Amino acid sequence: MSLEAQWLDQAAALAMHGVTSGKGGPFGAAIVAGDKILAMEHNRVLERNDPTAHAEVLAIRAACEKIGSVHLDGCTLITTCEPCPMCLAAAHWAHIDRIVYAMTRDDAAAIGFSDAAIYAAMERPTMAMVRVENDAARALFATWHEKLGRQQY
Repeated sequence: MSLEAQWLDQAAALAMHGVTSGKGGPFGAAIVAGDKILAMEHNRVLERNDPTAHAEVLAIRAACEKIGSVHLDGCTLITTCEPCPMCLAAAHWAHIDRIVYAMTRDDAAAIGFSDAAIYAAMERPTMAMVRVENDAARALFATWHEKLGRQQY
């Protein structure tokens, strides 16, 4: 059995614990650097009453905290399911190099976890988005831009 398959088994076992304990859906994820697991998490949406507490996001947060960086260059995201748009965006922000997943978004939709509305909204927003000019926000951006030694991410 490959290391990736072993990591998927571990992520699935952790996610099973989350499911059976009522903490969240059937999703588990790990962040791996080389052959070392930096972090492993399961979905905690129900436990935390937090719609962003997806396994992938939690694993990214834990791995970044562990290594002391906002970037996970060279790392692989191992996940029991193809990442949703939020988790995929988080993986991009974290500079993850590779994603390995077991189940597809269609498999997730078949058990009630459909991302179709989110993908559609990305092409044509379904909620109002209103821009309001604001001097405080403009000053905030100018301060960031002019800050010496800022850490760009």
